[in-house]
Amino acid sequence: MAASEDRVIVAGAGPVGLVATVSLLRQGIPVTLVERTPDLPRDLRASTFHPPTLDFLDRLGLAAPLRAQGLKCPLWQFRDRETGVVAEFDLGVLADETDHPYRLQCEQWKLTEAARAAVEDHPDGTFHTDFAVEDVGQDADRVTVTGVRPDGSRDTLHGRYLIGADGARSVVRKALNVEFPGLTIPEIFLSLSTPFAYHEAIPDLANISYISDPDEWLVLLRTPTLWRVLLPTDPSLSDDEILDPATVEARLQAVLPSDAPYEVAHKTAYRVHERVADRYVAGRIFLAGDAAHLNNPLGGMGMNGGIHDAVNLTEKLGRIWRGAADLSEMDRYERQRRKVAIETVQAQALKNREMLRESAPEKRAAFHDELRAITADPARHRAYVMRSSMLQSLHDLDRVA
Repeated sequence: MAASEDRVIVAGAGPVGLVATVSLLRQGIPVTLVERTPDLPRDLRASTFHPPTLDFLDRLGLAAPLRAQGLKCPLWQFRDRETGVVAEFDLGVLADETDHPYRLQCEQWKLTEAARAAVEDHPDGTFHTDFAVEDVGQDADRVTVTGVRPDGSRDTLHGRYLIGADGARSVVRKALNVEFPGLTIPEIFLSLSTPFAYHEAIPDLANISYISDPDEWLVLLRTPTLWRVLLPTDPSLSDDEILDPATVEARLQAVLPSDAPYEVAHKTAYRVHERVADRYVAGRIFLAGDAAHLNNPLGGMGMNGGIHDAVNLTEKLGRIWRGAADLSEMDRYERQRRKVAIETVQAQALKNREMLRESAPEKRAAFHDELRAITADPARHRAYVMRSSMLQSLHDLDRVA
């Protein structure tokens, strides 16, 4: 294999692909990262970093710039839309488990920019934008990735291994004929970002608040500069109808009346899927992040779970690269991370949605009573935030053979 081909190729320069790339480079492994877009977006996607994610990023030198630009949130709430706080959870109880006993609210593009700089500054890192993966292949010794440029020309790259971190519509996953079973949630999710100061208007409001209601649940998330409002929406409506300025204004006024019209910095409507690939590993090609699993955003586990994939995968791939393990090591990556995707990420996200949207009064009361009982019991409180922070899922990995 030529020296230029003795490397790992990573498809997709989102948080997962970039973290995987930085992790490999830190281990002395050359990487070519490819991205279909001409530049990395500065959009308002994921914004919550959980404690173990920050621990991982610290080891890669990527957490410090996030902490400097983010909002530390040790407390988060489950609220009722009419009566207010139901239960408040404190990540500070995990100070003996993590160096970051809080959620960090920080837009994901701040991570991708820091990681991109680390890749471009590294002598073994190569980053190609405007490279849309069209097909992938492999033989006993190497992988092949064919990409299309904006002018229609094609490039072919070769490497020792390929990581497919190319998102929900992953070309890598489709080229491998990997099944992606699951479901699509009926309602459309509407995400709105506004500079309106909810924390001043609602004095007891936590920076991260999940608000239940039998008719219209919502989530309020504070970032360093904006508040994000997440609302369920009738799927029979068109995007134009959902995003109509008058409709958006009416929905925000229903959340909290304001004398002045709301300023909306960003708005988007999207469908949400709950899916897990039936395989994460195919020979020398591996899937991670949204290419491998999708879930609803309630709980902030999508990006975080994908970053955990990237760290687990690259630690194992590093051992293989150095000759300390053979390729069968990646089968354990698949077993470990599929288990987490199904039993932790997907299960918790679905449970969160169930609690927020429950309409039966007796079931709502039971949910609320259970949450109050959890926060009143220090042992149960700790166990709950261990699970919701994703720390417990990492503790449980060693039990997966």
